[in-house]
Amino acid sequence: MQKWHHIFHKSTGLSPYVWVVFYILPFYFIFRSSSADRWVYGFVMIICFFACYVLSFKSKGWLVYFWTVGQMVVSITMTLLFGYMYFALFLAFFIGNIQKRTAFFTLYPIHLLTTIVSINYELIMRNPVFLSQLPFVLVSIIAVVLLPVTTYNRNNQDRLQGQLEDANKRISELVIMEERQRISRDLHDTLGQRLSLIGLKSDLAGKLIAKNPAQALVEINDVRNTARSALKEVREMITQMRGIRLEDELVRIRQLLQAAEIEYVLEGEPDLSHTSLITENVLSMCMKEAVTNVVKHSGASLCRIGMESTRTELVIKVMDNGGGIEANRLYHKGHGLQGMKERLEFVNGSMEVTQEEGTTVVIKVPNASQQPDMEVNAQ
Repeated sequence: MQKWHHIFHKSTGLSPYVWVVFYILPFYFIFRSSSADRWVYGFVMIICFFACYVLSFKSKGWLVYFWTVGQMVVSITMTLLFGYMYFALFLAFFIGNIQKRTAFFTLYPIHLLTTIVSINYELIMRNPVFLSQLPFVLVSIIAVVLLPVTTYNRNNQDRLQGQLEDANKRISELVIMEERQRISRDLHDTLGQRLSLIGLKSDLAGKLIAKNPAQALVEINDVRNTARSALKEVREMITQMRGIRLEDELVRIRQLLQAAEIEYVLEGEPDLSHTSLITENVLSMCMKEAVTNVVKHSGASLCRIGMESTRTELVIKVMDNGGGIEANRLYHKGHGLQGMKERLEFVNGSMEVTQEEGTTVVIKVPNASQQPDMEVNAQ
């Protein structure tokens, strides 16, 4: 956030000091005066203006306004005494570089008003020195009107452009970070289930190799096929990030539970005609994680999956009769429940875990009115 005393644009660079070259011009007007006292007074005014001008750029807070008022007083005095009104251009440039909105819209009209009043006074008094430079005076009035506005707008555009570039960089970093987290979660869920299945089938083949070599060979072949399938899924996930259909995931879940010698019961037929493809993909990943937890942590002999779909909501329950999860470890990283919750929040869904005669994971997602087929066609 911008601090209250940072009222100047930081990219002014050397431009404020380039104007110092034009300080030679007021000496010409001073020397045209025949009075030595006026010479001294003019020299003092020039030095005071130069000091106020530099201090205005270097000061902070209320001191900026103090030195700006000093510049205005010197500018008006030089106009009235010597017919030299070009200090108003220095002030116009200075005010245009003020970054704070309130300060700019306060000082700009004051400077414009004092400059016009001083010029009109000189015209009324018919100062011959002033009238001799009338074309330059008109050009200076135009510059006093336009220079602060154009400088202020240019500085604002530069500042906004810088903020936009910073925001775009930040968005790119966040997108990359989110994509990495999503890929890591998807890889964890996919490989976790497959490796669990491989481990279970390998244990089963080890037990059967002495008793039933033929069946052990079948299990080993299943291990090989599962490993190939996992490798294929990982490659597809990385290259295409393809969606996972809930129907296909249920087939894999049944295979995993059967390999773990856990009874599998499916209650209800899911009606996915009102479920979007992205929601179905999220549900598939969450169900995979939930069933993997049943196999790894529950010690259950039964896993029941219930589904109930309406036009507005799809409810999925994954229930087991195992020992459950300790309350203080419900959202421990090892169980992946936190990742499931984050995925569901992305599709405006929710998840609840209850423990009564086992563990029940209740997943709820809103249904969309648009059918998946329509979404595919729209894409």
